[in-house]
Amino acid sequence: MISFIIALVMGGIIGWVASLIMNRDASMGIFWNIVVGCVGSILGRFLLGGLLGGGHLRGDAFDPMTLVTALIGAVILLGIVNLVKRGRVR
Repeated sequence: MISFIIALVMGGIIGWVASLIMNRDASMGIFWNIVVGCVGSILGRFLLGGLLGGGHLRGDAFDPMTLVTALIGAVILLGIVNLVKRGRVR
């Protein structure tokens, strides 16, 4: 149970940092930051896990490579959302 809570907290922080990078902080709340961070972690691990390493937020939440892959995945996810909604990445 505690690993699930840590994953949610770290996902929220990763989602918030990604929204700052992509200039979407004003349009996102806590819930969407958590969603973007957790889904971005899965996306980053799927796309970059073999290249950069890293685990997942439930088991390796404080591993630097896990955080990097989660952040990159969250930024990619927000770029895709921006592309679909606005017709441009940023």
